[in-house]
This record gives sequence, C-alpha cells and structure tokens, in this order.
Amino acid sequence: MLAAIRSAAVVGVDAVPITIEVNAATGLPGWTMVGLPSGAVREARDRVAAALVNAGFVLPPRRWTVNLSPADVRKDGPGFDLPIAIGVLVASGQLDAAAIDGCWFLGELGLDGEVRAVRGTLPFVQAAHRGAARLAVIPEGNAAEAALLRTLPVVCAGSLRTLVDALRAGRLVAQGRPAAVSPSEDPIPDGTDLADIVGQRTAKRALEIAAAGGHNLLMLGPPGAGKTMLARRLAGLLPPLDDAAFLDVVAIHSVGGLLPAGGTPTRRPPFRTPHHTISLAGLIGGGPGPRPGEVSLAHRGVLFLDELLELPRHVLDAMRQPLEDGRVVIARAAQSVPFPARFLLVGAANPCPCGHAADPRGTCRCSEAAIRAYRDRLSGPLADRIDLHVRVEAVALEAMQGRAASESSAVVRARVAAARARQHQRYAGLAGVTLNAEVPGAWLRASEGVTPEALTLLGTAAERLRLSARGFDRALRVARTVADLAGLESVDESAVAEALMFRPEAAG
Repeated sequence: MLAAIRSAAVVGVDAVPITIEVNAATGLPGWTMVGLPSGAVREARDRVAAALVNAGFVLPPRRWTVNLSPADVRKDGPGFDLPIAIGVLVASGQLDAAAIDGCWFLGELGLDGEVRAVRGTLPFVQAAHRGAARLAVIPEGNAAEAALLRTLPVVCAGSLRTLVDALRAGRLVAQGRPAAVSPSEDPIPDGTDLADIVGQRTAKRALEIAAAGGHNLLMLGPPGAGKTMLARRLAGLLPPLDDAAFLDVVAIHSVGGLLPAGGTPTRRPPFRTPHHTISLAGLIGGGPGPRPGEVSLAHRGVLFLDELLELPRHVLDAMRQPLEDGRVVIARAAQSVPFPARFLLVGAANPCPCGHAADPRGTCRCSEAAIRAYRDRLSGPLADRIDLHVRVEAVALEAMQGRAASESSAVVRARVAAARARQHQRYAGLAGVTLNAEVPGAWLRASEGVTPEALTLLGTAAERLRLSARGFDRALRVARTVADLAGLESVDESAVAEALMFRPEAAG
C-alpha cells in the first residue's frame, strides 16, 4: 500500500514543499530511503521504527521504501521523522488516509514516541500556508513560534500516540494565537542606559545617528575608553521590530536554532556580538545545509564586532557584499542559498596592537610598520562602507567623579523613533527601502530634499577628502539622517557639515 504525506524542507530561510511517499511491499524486510536525504534523515528509519513500537503500534515486516520528492532538493534534519511515521501507519492500514487530508507534518521523534522540537518551524508553516494546507501539525515545543503566522490553524503534538488517537477520532485542536508582543511588554535589558556613560558626547551623537538611519559605525580608541559600553547601549536606542521584520527575524533564528524552547520570540532587534576568533563560515554562513551566519542572525538588528582589527582581513572583507546588498549568497556545487543580511555594523578597535597610539595618557610601543599593518586589516573598500568613524578618547578621572546629567536611552530612543517614522513615510513608494542607509544615492540627489548649497558644500568637501562616489552618497545619507533627527524637511549645510565630521579622509 502507498501513502503520501505532506511536509517541507528548509532551504536557506525558506521552506520547499515536500511529498513523502511511503510504500509497503512484500519481500525481505528492510528500509530504503531515496530523494537526496542527509545522514540525519537516513537515521529516521531507526527512530521511527522504535517510536512506533514503543507507542503501541505495529511495524509489519515489509519492504519499506520512503521517497522524499522532489528528489533534487536536499533534505536535512530530523523533522521528517513524524511525517514518515504517519506514512508508515497509513501504508500499513493503521490510520485512514482521509484523516490526514490537507494536513502537513513536521517533528522529530524520540524512541518513546515523544514529538520533539525542530529548527525551521516558522518557514514550514509559511510553506504550508502557501500550499493551501488545511492545518499544520508541529511539535509542542515550537507552538509559540508557529502560531505567529496567524493565517493557518496549527496543531501541537506532544506524542505520536496522542496525535494518532486524535486523528482517528477527528478531534485535532488548533493551537491558540499568542498575544502580540508590544514594546511595553518587551523592555530593554537593565544596565544598558546611555545615561550611564560619562562624557563621550561625539560618540553618543554618532550612536544616535547610526540608530536613526541604520548607518554603520566604527569606534577607534585606546583600551578602557568605553567603546564596548557605548556599542552595547545602541540596542536600547532601536525601536521594536515591525510585523514584517519580526517574522523575518524569527524565521532566521528558527533556522539557526536560536529560539528559546516554549518561549515567545521577542520584538527586540537582534544584537549579535561574536568573538573576534570567529571563522568565515561562522560570520557569513555555511556548513552543511548551509546555515545562516552572524551577518544573517543580526538581520534588522546590530552586529557588534569588538576588537574588529583582530579579525583576519579576508574575514572582514567577506562582509562587503552583505553591507552593500543586504543579503549574502552561500554558493555550493549543487545549489546557491541566499540569506537576508540587512544589519547595522558596529566595530570597535584599538588604534594599534598595544592600543596606545596617539593616546596622551599612554606610551605606544608599536613601530610604524606594525601600526600600518594592523590598520591595513580594514581594507579601503570596507572602510568606505562604514558611514561613521569616531575617535573615542579615554575619560578623565575627574569627570568620572563629578558626573554631569546625561540624556537617557528613552529620550534618545524617542528622537530615533520620530526620525525613522519620517523615513518610513518618505520611502513608502520605494520597494525594499525603509531607512536612509538603504536609499539609493541617485534618488536622494534627484529629490528636492537637498538644498543646492548643501550639495555644493558636499561636492567641495568630497574633493578635499578624496571621497569615492560611494563615500559621497553615504555622506549624503548621513546628512539626511541628521536632518531627520532635527525635524527638517530639507538637508541643509549644517547637516552636511556634521555628516562630514564623521567621514575620514581617503577612506576609499
């Protein structure tokens, strides 16, 4: 007897519909699995066989053939255990095929028949919705994640036995929808308020501009100057994710296996802080599958690279494509898998290997050749893609003792939210553009939002600073953000002047 079960395979951050055909034939008992399965999928035969027996079902001695169609799509992970087990029950006559009509299945099986959580549940539910499924059956551990889609009934299975009993009785119960996560219910973690930072007025302003427009930021300064503290405060300046970005982020983190089991995903933008020893595959993505790297896990959030210049140059240069295109493509012999990677890069680095170059409070022990080699790890093309370059100096001890009042993260966040609202309204007709950092430079130059005097000043400064065409457009985007923070309709000379203050000479 032949059974056909619907499921989906995750490719990148999307899911491709899969039909799992299970055939029970006479002959020498055994299992044959075809359709480009990975090692984890081939192991399903042992898990499924033990789970069926331990859950009280019969596994007839048949020649079992399992085909995962289409055969040219690689299938990976243990999520096919549950649909294969359902297929065996239908093919052996222990479950009526009509009971699973319109149902899509996903889940790993324990040897005792428990249905365990898997990666990629949200993309699976999205694929089931596109495939006109009646309902999706997923593990209980993925309930909160799957229910976020709100367009398809979701049934949560705790064990194979209870699921099959419910299918036989026709009483599957859909999971209730979780309440929407509002900003008030999703506070910024304690201990990351901007008011805690003493001094650093220029760096704080750079953080505000970066948060408002999505601009990349590099902080250069001696050890202990507060670069890491400043970078961690950036998360508190970003508004919560909107619905579309929220689903994108949850899908990526689901594929990456980062969602908390049984917990509701947060609307807080991601803040990723990988160690400077991270590999190329860990940063960009790759491995079997492949899986998203840190640039994708930071999508719609912040990627903070502390000790930036300690990373090898080839690893840093690999970020040039995602910084420019907002996506990264992992190319393999059999397929190319795209991952979204629209993130705000924040780097912190010492000016030299010992950290005290140009520091009046310290003595640098590095030769000029060592300093040049150290700074050359940040290539010109990558530096040109960083909009804001800030020198962070150490704060005097006297200033630490007599702390002056400073704006809190909540006050700055309100200005950032207002500036972003202006950008969303301005770019409503531009596909894929929500922030100033994403808008094409040609569009800004052609718009009526830049005064002639501002363009003249920018042109003059571009020649003196030897800016590239990319650097010119990026400086203009920063100026647009400065104007938005001030509530100005047009970019004037003062906005351009402030933007140029953060632009280094000959960055490209």
